[in-house]
Amino acid sequence: MKAVILAGGYGTRISEESLLRPKPMIEIGGRPLLWHIMKIYAHHGVRDFIICLGYKGYVIKEYFFNYVLHNSDLTVDLGRNTHSLKSTSVEDWRIKLVDTGEATMTGGRLRRIREHLDGDDRFCCTYGDAVSDVDIGAVLALHRRDGALATVTAVQPPGRFGKLAIEGTRVSAFQEKPEGDGGWINGGFFVVEQRALDEVEGDHTVWEQHTMPRLSAAGRLSVYKHSGFWQCMDTLRDKNSLEGLWQRDNPPWKLW
Repeated sequence: MKAVILAGGYGTRISEESLLRPKPMIEIGGRPLLWHIMKIYAHHGVRDFIICLGYKGYVIKEYFFNYVLHNSDLTVDLGRNTHSLKSTSVEDWRIKLVDTGEATMTGGRLRRIREHLDGDDRFCCTYGDAVSDVDIGAVLALHRRDGALATVTAVQPPGRFGKLAIEGTRVSAFQEKPEGDGGWINGGFFVVEQRALDEVEGDHTVWEQHTMPRLSAAGRLSVYKHSGFWQCMDTLRDKNSLEGLWQRDNPPWKLW
């Protein structure tokens, strides 16, 4: 099974970092967030990737083109003009890097990589800016059981502000940054049948605003509720929060 990762957006809300590189290439613990997402999938046995490129896609291409070099011991003989690599710890991943256009919307990007699915009827898909400890196998199992065209992982994002309980003019209780407001949102980590892409009209199609509502109206969109860790990297504050978590002994999304 393949995992498709949407990595072509502009990342305007974290422009402090995305001015020079795509948002999925912003580093957490010295590694691009994209690498962390791929490690999550690889932990669950998915090691065949299609990366949808757009804004500054060449940065991602160069990263993986030189990946073995940067993760190996290198011996250079200047006199003989030779070099050799001794691989130390390189992942057994297969990666297709596909240019899907800078201005293409999420649905359009999926439509553009359809020919690269190599006949696979079903694939995983997620955004290049969020990590989680979601059980990919459980999402797949629910998807198969429901017979849906697509399954979305629903999450409850962490709260950003302290919550006040007010009685009259007094604060009766205060909770610092409570866990969300009880609502469920689209957390990515989809499982999608290739037939669902028939609903995508073109490059302008937004998966979340056009295709998902259509699938939902037809009763073909399932949901896996994940109550564990999930966090996107939408702002510099999010990036710093993830970096802080990584520096601890057990960052919650590090399943490998």
